[in-house]
Order: sequence, then C-alpha cells, then structure tokens
Amino acid sequence: MSELLLVTGVLEPSSEVLPALGLLLHSVRVLPADASALVEAPPADVVLVDARRDLVHAKSICRLLATTGLDCPMMAIVTEGGLAAISADWNVDDVILNTAGPGEVEARIRLALGRRAQASAADAPDEIRSGDLSIDEATYSARLRGRALDLTFKEFELLKFLAQHPGRVFTRDHLLQEVWGYDYFGGTRTVDVHVRRLRAKLGPEHEALIGTVRNVGYRFVPVKGGADNSAPEASDAVPDDPSGAVSPVVPPVSPTETRR
Repeated sequence: MSELLLVTGVLEPSSEVLPALGLLLHSVRVLPADASALVEAPPADVVLVDARRDLVHAKSICRLLATTGLDCPMMAIVTEGGLAAISADWNVDDVILNTAGPGEVEARIRLALGRRAQASAADAPDEIRSGDLSIDEATYSARLRGRALDLTFKEFELLKFLAQHPGRVFTRDHLLQEVWGYDYFGGTRTVDVHVRRLRAKLGPEHEALIGTVRNVGYRFVPVKGGADNSAPEASDAVPDDPSGAVSPVVPPVSPTETRR
C-alpha cells in the first residue's frame, strides 16, 4: 500500500477524479491545486495531478512541483482528449486516463515507483553508513565499529533494505515482499524472527537501530550526529515485548482521505 497525494482543483472525492482509486488499497490524501498549499505538501510515494479540465493550470502545477525537489514519481490524470497536450515539459513520469481500470492504475503506480527506485539505486553509493554501522552492498558485508557482523543473506538484505529507507515504517507484509519476494509463501513471523536475530547480532548498544512501531511493523532508526546509538529516534519506536510476544499487524483498511 502506497501513500498517494492527489492534487486537484475540484471539490470531488478522489474516487470521482479517478474512480479506480476507490477500488485500490492505497491511502489517498487530497491537496488543493494552489501554490501556497503545494509549498507545504506532505510526503508521499506518488503525486497525482488532476489535469482533466484545466490543462494549462495542471501543467503549471506539475512544473512547480518539479522545481520543489520532488523525490517521488508524479503522474497526470487526463481525459483521452487531453493526451494530445501532454509533452516532456510537463515533467511528469507518466499519464493515466481518468477511465483507467484499477489493474492499469496499480501497474502504472508500481512501474513508476520501480523506475524511481532503480534510478536512486544507480546514483546511490555502494556503502550505507549510519553512526558506527556501515553496510557495503558490493561485498554483501556489514560492519559495526569496524567489526564484521556475521549475517545470513536474508539478514543482510533485511538490514540493508531498512537502512536504505531510514525512518520509514514498513509492515511485515511489505518487508516480506521486498526482501523475500512475491513468491515467498511463509508467514510474517519470518520477519519477526530475522529482526530478533539482527538485534542480537547488533548487540544491546545498537539493537535500537531497528525500531518497532507497535501494531504496524519496523523501521530503521538513523543515528544523528553526536547522538547515542542506543537511543531511539522517536517515541513510536518501541521494543518488542520482553516475553518475546510480537505486536499483531493491523490489516490494510480502506483508503483514507484528508483535504487541506
């Protein structure tokens, strides 16, 4: 499930702008299409710009968003007649017809996210560092204060994936898909076991690098300059129950909307 930001100038719910959104499990936030609102736009995985009616204004919004250093894919929602107006200077990653079905919309979102991730990976350095922890993607090795960590392949992949997205919370299902793959049929308990093993290998002083967000999942807690490595970054990163019990995962719910 992704966080979608819908930028529109009409007073309609997202399911009216793009009906397929009402059939998908993505979380959708609606933002008015004006410059003042866009300056403080909340973070999102994908930005959708409503270009069904006013193509000129939608183009200016897209170009404005591109100048703000937007680090996620941007897609324009157009009518079939509006396709003729789309060009490279819109600075969008893709276009979606407002009549597109949920399967097509889901595929376009997935492809846009995948292309952005590949581009980021190509530009990213081979080594990820956070405080005393360093992860070398080229050699599949991780070191803590210069000491090599004895990690299995999946433990390394899990640690690397979390460290590549510092502060971002991932559900157990999402981690299964990203680290183990879509064809893995094991349960989410696998993630809990690997997290527990990782924390044990990181040791008491550094186990808080992997934070638990109760009823949601896990995140990597980045180390700030001069901060104690053992201190969690925020109060929502709480450790597992000492008894070994793991907080249950709340299943995805229907998309939520807020209008600013």
